Amino acid sequence: MSTRNLNRRGFIGAAGVVGLGLAGAGSLTACGAGSAAKGGGAKASAKLKLPTYVAANVPTPDLAGNAQGLDPAYLRYPKDLARSAGKKPGDGKPVTVLTETFTTAAPAMDRNAYWQEVNKRLGSDLKMTIVNGLGAEDVYRSKFNATIAGGELPDLMWFPPNQGLKDVPALLEAKFHDLTSYLSGDAVKKYPNLANIPEFAWKTAVFNGKIWGVAVPYGRQGQVYVANEDFWKPVGGVQFDDAQDFFDKAKELLDTRRKKYVLEPAYVNHIGQFAMWHGAPNGWRMDGGKLTHLFETDEYFAGIEFALKCQQAKLFWPDPNLATTLEKMEGGTLGLHVQSFPGFLSDSMMYDWPAKIVVPFAAKKGMTPSYGYGYGSVGFTGISKNVSKDRVETLLQVINYLSAPFGTEERLLLDNGLEGTHHTRTKDGDVVLNRKGNAEVITTKLAISFFANAPQTLYLPGKPDTTRAIHEAEVELMKIGKINPTTGFFSDTNASEGASSTSAVYDGVIDIVAGRKPLSSFKKELLPKWQRTAGDAMRREFEQAIAASKK
Repeated sequence: MSTRNLNRRGFIGAAGVVGLGLAGAGSLTACGAGSAAKGGGAKASAKLKLPTYVAANVPTPDLAGNAQGLDPAYLRYPKDLARSAGKKPGDGKPVTVLTETFTTAAPAMDRNAYWQEVNKRLGSDLKMTIVNGLGAEDVYRSKFNATIAGGELPDLMWFPPNQGLKDVPALLEAKFHDLTSYLSGDAVKKYPNLANIPEFAWKTAVFNGKIWGVAVPYGRQGQVYVANEDFWKPVGGVQFDDAQDFFDKAKELLDTRRKKYVLEPAYVNHIGQFAMWHGAPNGWRMDGGKLTHLFETDEYFAGIEFALKCQQAKLFWPDPNLATTLEKMEGGTLGLHVQSFPGFLSDSMMYDWPAKIVVPFAAKKGMTPSYGYGYGSVGFTGISKNVSKDRVETLLQVINYLSAPFGTEERLLLDNGLEGTHHTRTKDGDVVLNRKGNAEVITTKLAISFFANAPQTLYLPGKPDTTRAIHEAEVELMKIGKINPTTGFFSDTNASEGASSTSAVYDGVIDIVAGRKPLSSFKKELLPKWQRTAGDAMRREFEQAIAASKK
């Protein structure tokens, strides 16, 4: 779990890497979309046929992926691209969209050659209302709610998985088209790029046994522990037998006189990693129909204890407000930090220091470590009932085009704009954005990627060895990956109180590790308060929804 919000660093990171479909929610998000409101209607979800998965017909990747979330990887940009769309999908009428961004505002359409070219290829002008979420946590939610209240809904609206939207099932029934008949089972094959979206992503677009939108795929990897390999060379590299071995090596490398520390000061992020060494669940654990939250487990408490041990040994950077983590990592004065997977990919593209993912290992002999999968989706895009029913298929074809996978002509345009105008090719065939590309493509593409995108593909121009190493790390992470059992189920309490109650726990945990509160306060104060304010209600609502889906 993390106090770093996905919608900031994670999205920004993903936007900066050519060839990355925005992907990888992970434990950076709060639980979101689901298949039932308060358990009611979940029964129908068991009968629903999710869209049939059909892998895209694209050039064979150098390193294979799979439908379970392993990302395919290309060591060079493929030469012979496929085409995933036929004629222009639009009908000449504007397509209005509410979406979000977390980077510099895109140049307006009338002075944005990239946006104009996308419109030309679509056959309809994409008129996006782009909410910039850099200013405040709830800015998109406020705009979304205001739009709903005003009644003038755009054609397409992005439903985020982690921004606390309330009464989502009722809202969908009242204001949005039910897309089940268009997308369930083999019906999705009419939109081949949507059929290429894996099943785990579609689950976040299902409520009350119906498909209410097009899932926006995102890589399934969650947070990762990232080390500077050079930092750890004096103790034999980034290899650890167990937690004590890690601790001993970290203490050996600590050099406070030279301001060389081992861990970034984001205590909560490290506790999440330490808990996985002990085999912690991903958000919740289901046993015999009963849910236990991560906070209630011995594994999470062990993570707090180990973080406190590290703090007492002065392994954390002393300034808790450190704003130059990556610079310290690159400079070799910091050994480890926690990052969203897309952020890590972006870092790997921009920096030259030898970054390596530390795959969770057993804290003690006989334990089995774990790794928390993300949703594999950043929500879904609904089609409002302001759109006539006879135009629904047109809008689905537009989204299908914008969801073109890596290895297609369409994705080359969507990720990189026009050759010569926005990007150039190296002698090895790699695609590199120029100044205009960074100004137009990156900023505009991010807004598009929030409401329509392809599954993640690994491609880092000019860095085949780094790409290979990341793919190898994914393979190892997936061997111990765990799914959050509440994914695909809705809890009103989680939507309204989940984020704030979780933040309160994290604030208290930070106080414990910093030495401002005793360790005992976690079980005596923080955990009981969390259970009273939100935890027990979330548990009850999720259990009811899950049980109903099995009847």
